Amino acid sequence: MTAMGKRRTSWRHGAVLAMAAAAIGLGCAAQAHADPVDLQVVDRESRHVLKVWRHDGHMFVAGAPGDRYGLRVTNHTDGRVLVVMSVDGVNILSGETAGYDQRGYIFDARQTYLLKGWRKSLSEVADFTFTRLPQSYAALTGRPANVGVIGIAVFYEKAAPVVAEPPPPAPDDADSDAADRGAARAMSQNAPRQPGGASNSTAVTEMTVTAEKRESRRQTVPAAVSAFTSQRPDETRDDEKLGTGHGQREQSVMIIMPFERATPYPQFTQEIAYDTHDNLVAMGVIPAWRYGERRPRPFPSSPAGAGFVPDPPGDD
Repeated sequence: MTAMGKRRTSWRHGAVLAMAAAAIGLGCAAQAHADPVDLQVVDRESRHVLKVWRHDGHMFVAGAPGDRYGLRVTNHTDGRVLVVMSVDGVNILSGETAGYDQRGYIFDARQTYLLKGWRKSLSEVADFTFTRLPQSYAALTGRPANVGVIGIAVFYEKAAPVVAEPPPPAPDDADSDAADRGAARAMSQNAPRQPGGASNSTAVTEMTVTAEKRESRRQTVPAAVSAFTSQRPDETRDDEKLGTGHGQREQSVMIIMPFERATPYPQFTQEIAYDTHDNLVAMGVIPAWRYGERRPRPFPSSPAGAGFVPDPPGDD
């Protein structure tokens, strides 16, 4: 088999990791979303979603060295999707330099899940931690060029072909009711799959993994995956840039399931760049207070009087 043939086989039939729907157990009414899947960066300590700053058509978040973070992915579609994910240009599942044709995570319809680190085995991950660029996993493995960006590539599932059953034999009058019931069962069995390739009969396996609570919040984002090298501070500040380290290990149990992609190329991509707050200010992403401009203070002085709000001048 040629190299190209092997590559095609990998994207069509390669095994991928899946989170079981039983572990999530999160059902809600379907909502309309502009994007099929979205990504949020979550502070693991406060559990708050990091604020997204938009600049020149791109999204950025600010982090601090030593902070742990997670990647919350939400599938807004009615079918299963495969999400190939990269941090600093590295596939978070395999450790390879990231590419579309690699393994990823399966998300069931309307599923939300928080991914907490680099996949080490079917039962462990190494925490995502913000760190200085030289200590990032990508830099330590000789791949510092794409440090500072998180990306997802989303693939829909190929629908299974619908095979028509042969018509039942013509019934006599006495069996007409039974024949009608048999025809109804055949139509139900041959009903088309749900949008996105989902099936009501998809088997799931329960796993000992803690799921994040589903949230209805979403972000409208551009579909692009690039390195943002031109948006970063001057190269002389490499030691001050932010990257993602290979943190402590924690339990996170997954299973391997098959998934056949509808196409070899993703139906949707999304990226979020990140750096320190100071670097994003220097890049013009986060507005800075101008030199000499007075910053408002919440408690400029201690109020006088009896502790209640006095009337303004001229108000009798």
